[in-house]
Amino acid sequence: MKKVERINLIMRYINNRASFTISEIMREFGISRSTAIRDIREIEAMGMPLVAEVGRDGGYFVMSNSVLPPVRFTDTEIKALFIAFMATRNQQLPYLKSRQSLAEKLLGLISQSHQDDLILLNQILLFEGTNPNNPDLLELSDLPHPILEKLIQILLLDSYLWITIREGDVIKSYPIYLLHLYREKSIWLIEGFDLREEKRRLFPVDYLTDVEPYSVNKRLSRKKIQEKLRKEEGAFNIVLELGSKAIEQFKKYHPLKVSISYIDPFQSRAIVKTHVNGEHAEDLAEMLNWLLFLGEDIKFRTLPEGLADALHIRLRHWSN
Repeated sequence: MKKVERINLIMRYINNRASFTISEIMREFGISRSTAIRDIREIEAMGMPLVAEVGRDGGYFVMSNSVLPPVRFTDTEIKALFIAFMATRNQQLPYLKSRQSLAEKLLGLISQSHQDDLILLNQILLFEGTNPNNPDLLELSDLPHPILEKLIQILLLDSYLWITIREGDVIKSYPIYLLHLYREKSIWLIEGFDLREEKRRLFPVDYLTDVEPYSVNKRLSRKKIQEKLRKEEGAFNIVLELGSKAIEQFKKYHPLKVSISYIDPFQSRAIVKTHVNGEHAEDLAEMLNWLLFLGEDIKFRTLPEGLADALHIRLRHWSN
């Protein structure tokens, strides 16, 4: 049983009893004393008002006179939540059913006039993927890949994963240390450190067939992984500074292996780092075309000599 599921079951168990002991929790859920104590402490940290009774027959009971303060939302906070729902529609986000129930619960908290305001906002505000002919506030039909939620549940407990992925007609498995899980160009991607080949790699979630925690005794330490990643980052031979116009072009298209870091709070300036193999003519040509696609609103901090020469030749040819 996963830790999150076990804690939820223990909370239900506690909620249905006036008092309980650590031994009862151990027997009920088949866990050790240390695990039971650790879970109880986590439940207390969540805000459940538990009181420990000292003594031979001591245990815990829920403080009867303690009531957790209700969560209240202002009108503008509820509007902000619904606008966030609208903006993320058709984004294949996880926990679709929970988003649906959350939207319905939030609607139940506000008056009819405020509900009408939200419906009006939904008709006026159009985001990418919005169907203007069917502006249903609770239309959350963007199903993500079914393995995405399983992946998130596992990585919350452990970053060392054994993933199985379909590559064409071949099924392959990789031991990885997960660095990031992100969505880019309508694709969910795992950015991970391949523990076998000891390098950074990207894996599309849509091609995953299974994911499990990786065997403990074969793990590379986090410290070693970070050291190897720093060496890899030192191998970047293209570093660009993008202005706002170039960032817009970047959002339209960029190679998956290219990373971007914004350097101001308005996301109007950014640093892009990547690597290109100067010995591969096709890779150089692809990178050259992409740099030209970004436009003039870029500054070249680092550029390999071969690519710089090709860029100057192309620009000189255009100017003539």
